[in-house]
Amino acid sequence: MTKVLVVEHEADAGLGLLGERFAEIGLEVETVGPDTGRAVPGTLDGYDGLIVLGGSMGPNDDVAAPWLPATRELLSAAVAAEIPTLGICLGAQLLATATGGHVRRIPEAPEVGLGTVHLNDAAAADPLLQEFGGTVLPVVQWHWLEADVLPAGAELLASSEACRNQAFRIGSCAWGLQFHPEALGDTAQEWTSVEDLTADGLDPEAVVRGVREAEQTLRVTWRALADRFARIVRAAPATA
Repeated sequence: MTKVLVVEHEADAGLGLLGERFAEIGLEVETVGPDTGRAVPGTLDGYDGLIVLGGSMGPNDDVAAPWLPATRELLSAAVAAEIPTLGICLGAQLLATATGGHVRRIPEAPEVGLGTVHLNDAAAADPLLQEFGGTVLPVVQWHWLEADVLPAGAELLASSEACRNQAFRIGSCAWGLQFHPEALGDTAQEWTSVEDLTADGLDPEAVVRGVREAEQTLRVTWRALADRFARIVRAAPATA
């Protein structure tokens, strides 16, 4: 059976909607990370895909999060071996950092709650995002950092007003998504309980309400992304 390795940095930042869909379509996932009791492995042997999720740390916070160097190594190895990879939020920042990009704090206010991203024309030819090319889509945002410089050769696929590099591809099949396709209202509710949004002038209740009101559209849109990523993962061994 096709198996995807999932690196989870924090228990409240799991696969969410994507995990629900993977279970429905029979894609096997194996989750590792500090709160799972399973260490990040040194290689991707035995795995057909890689997903690195979000978290509250930065991509170079190796002292506070000592599993990050191993995670960056996996991302670099996945790009080199053309193993289908998806980096979400922190995962996208780690992907950029591991392959020569740069991450910084967003100069203006953070992006938090319901937002939109614009998929550019290049997305229309992208294996993962092709059905969304040229469209504006609702997304859940939750980040104070951004990949402001992408690695050489990276393909920009989506942007928002506050963050140019919302979605990008490195190599043939490694994608970074700064937004959260896995998150719905319950996730936003949980994150507001651990994040002091008022310090950034945000109303936690309004943030959660905005996500809940868009939940049906979010669910339909990003389940489709899960389906496409699963197809890419399943096709990769035959292609190789």
